[in-house]
Amino acid sequence: MEIKENLIVMNGITLPRPSSFDLRGRQSVRATFKLSAKAIEALGILAVHLGIKQKSIFDHLIEDAQSLRTIAQEVDPGAFNELDRVQKTFVISRKTLISLEETAGKFNTSRDALVELSIQRLLPIIFREREKHKKRKNILNEIEYFISQGLMLLDELESDLGEEDPVTAKFKGSIENLVDARTHIEALVVRGQLIERFDV
Repeated sequence: MEIKENLIVMNGITLPRPSSFDLRGRQSVRATFKLSAKAIEALGILAVHLGIKQKSIFDHLIEDAQSLRTIAQEVDPGAFNELDRVQKTFVISRKTLISLEETAGKFNTSRDALVELSIQRLLPIIFREREKHKKRKNILNEIEYFISQGLMLLDELESDLGEEDPVTAKFKGSIENLVDARTHIEALVVRGQLIERFDV
């Protein structure tokens, strides 16, 4: 292995050399912000609905330096200070915290305002996911109907052809797969009840 400036050559392959700053930037830290209850709820609901850690969503939003700078230029301190806010501690990466503090300092705005407005970027996603949730509920009802019809037909096949007949066996397997799919879809719909109740 040969080490050059910012590069490592291993077996003839040149790779960027990781830095201690990058590695430390991935460390998790705790940071407390004063945010609206709606912003806190939006972050939590989307994390549960998508099966993603809040930290991952938070880091994704704040590490987008260009968007963060754009948000910083649009902050209205008066409107932000009128919000009813509560303290909430999040686990985020050190790199995210540094990015947030640097942008807040550069644009002379509060970290809380940057986080609040960054989380608002999630609202269109929540709206789209809520629409999908409604469609999933309708699909689940249709699947329930197909299963009930399929079970009646399976009874006929077992009666007319017998349980050991290959047609009966194949159809029974299809119904069992559909029941299994229904179980998984039902779990998604139950999880989606949170997003259904969220007022965008």
